[in-house]
Amino acid sequence: MLEFFKPAPAIDRMPEHKIDAEYKRYRMQVFMSIFIGYAAYYFIRKNFNMAVPYLIETYGYTKAQIGIVGSALGLSYGLSKFIMGNVSDRCNPRYFMAAGLILSGFVNMMFGYASSIPMLFILMFMNGWFQGMGWPPSGRTMTHWFSDKERGVKMAIWNVAHNVGGALVPRLALTGLAVFATWRGMFYFPATLSIAVGIGILIFLRDTPQSVGLPPIEEYKNDYPEHDVEDRERELSAKEILFKYVLCNKYIWYIAIANIFVYLVRYGVMDWIPTYLKEVKGFNIKEAGLAFELFEWAAIPGTIIVGWISDKIFHGRRAPMGVICMLGVIAAVFIYWKSDSMMAINIAVASVGALIYGPVMLIGVAALDYVPKKAAGTAAGFTGLFGYVGGAVLANAAVGAIVDKAGWDGGFKLIIAACFIAVFFLALTWNTHDRSEKSKEEAFSKA
Repeated sequence: MLEFFKPAPAIDRMPEHKIDAEYKRYRMQVFMSIFIGYAAYYFIRKNFNMAVPYLIETYGYTKAQIGIVGSALGLSYGLSKFIMGNVSDRCNPRYFMAAGLILSGFVNMMFGYASSIPMLFILMFMNGWFQGMGWPPSGRTMTHWFSDKERGVKMAIWNVAHNVGGALVPRLALTGLAVFATWRGMFYFPATLSIAVGIGILIFLRDTPQSVGLPPIEEYKNDYPEHDVEDRERELSAKEILFKYVLCNKYIWYIAIANIFVYLVRYGVMDWIPTYLKEVKGFNIKEAGLAFELFEWAAIPGTIIVGWISDKIFHGRRAPMGVICMLGVIAAVFIYWKSDSMMAINIAVASVGALIYGPVMLIGVAALDYVPKKAAGTAAGFTGLFGYVGGAVLANAAVGAIVDKAGWDGGFKLIIAACFIAVFFLALTWNTHDRSEKSKEEAFSKA
């Protein structure tokens, strides 16, 4: 089976005079492929949250039961992102990413027919596993087509695919509701669209520059990262990736632990927006959907600005902006919790979205910074394993159970505590990956 997904072989290099123009064309083509492709993954990852109020009304499920179903996605996604991330490091992203999206689309079709918690849990687990096949091949693609010095900005721009996809979920779900005249259309319509995008990935995405006759990105940009790798283009073994570059790297562990609490905050707020605003703040489903959209749309400028600052002002150091963002999230979450003004609530929700995706993106970029490009999928998958199996599962199962027993106040106290813990672990990597000229001079003098 893996033979079908194996990396594309290098072909003869094209004439020198064609390289620059072709590199620019292919970089735009592969970037748009993984951007639109990853946005489509979100069409069928977060549509479940829009359907939750209808599931509660139709079947009488409790929030704890819905939280258990939601936790299946975090559990399977985290495991898949790590396991399939390691597999993706040795695969062609063109086929790997498309397969995950298409299979996830078919699973989503089946959600409309499920009417029991066990069946919903199984389908959500399957959905999460296929969803885990989206980020790692995207990370592999970014490391092969974009160099180390430009990666913070380029990854920040790509990372807003999360937000474009998530922001479109309410529109697509409500369109499905209208077209199919049933809440089950909230699954059918986004799934159909995502399958079509998966086919597009098969057509347009490419593996490495060498597979289309171009030189490696390091040579093209004259930007060679400082990793202990004799041959940057050699495909590494699974054992070598895991034990040499990932599991023995303390900074990977720090950002992975921080990711647990960043994701708890991200999903603790995002996954419960429709339910919390409808039940507690008196929003109708359209008003709650608007707040959900604001959460995602606000993240777009926020994420890009954070990526630019980490590259240009902090010279590749990702932790300082991560800490600043999480401190801002604390203030925004508090206002979202305590305010009764619709305007203030929408501003607070938008502020959380604008700030929380900064650390989400920066942890992903840091994972790529700390390892060679042939280990990118595994490193990103490892941090994702912690984020989803720890943070996203807690955001669904723990928040749902706490709200049932202690009310929404208990849920918000958990989210704010998670912010402070995330700040601590991000701060442990404060001065890592400094690409400034001063830092290089100091390293040279010590050597």
